[in-house]
Amino acid sequence: MLFTDKQQIRAVWRVGGLYILSALFALLIAFIAENFLHMVPCELCLWERGPWRVLIGIGVLVLVFSPRYARWLACIGLVCLLVSVGLGILHVGVEHGLWPSPAAECQVTPVEAYDFKDWMAHLPAHPTKPCDQPDYPLGLPVSLTSLAALYAFGVFVLALWETWRLFRFVRQQVDA
Repeated sequence: MLFTDKQQIRAVWRVGGLYILSALFALLIAFIAENFLHMVPCELCLWERGPWRVLIGIGVLVLVFSPRYARWLACIGLVCLLVSVGLGILHVGVEHGLWPSPAAECQVTPVEAYDFKDWMAHLPAHPTKPCDQPDYPLGLPVSLTSLAALYAFGVFVLALWETWRLFRFVRQQVDA
């Protein structure tokens, strides 16, 4: 739909742009940590990237639709952000030993090998990192997982505010 009203463009851009830019930033940080800082992601780290990928698609759809329909897509984006916050809390809990990891890849099974050949046969295809070992970037006393969970929560709060503003904008357009 072509927008002719600048207020419509601003109302939709605030939510859609927030979703796209915040998701791209989160995935860029994960890319930099993995490829330039040589941090090996665990399975839960890989799980946490999923909602951000979905959020990019939702953000594009929010930008395409009119505010009347985009507000409901923005609500789906809020659910996606809640999933990201939940995965972050789950991962932080695993790092601090509050509960075991639900990811099978994070569980190390003891191998009773009698020789080197048996031991090598039981190794995973790619190196994995246990989910309960936190990474501390740049010497900060806060793990990267904790920072990611805080970032997801901050984006959720901001998106909640902007979605509320979008609903208010549509209600004002209907009343006018």
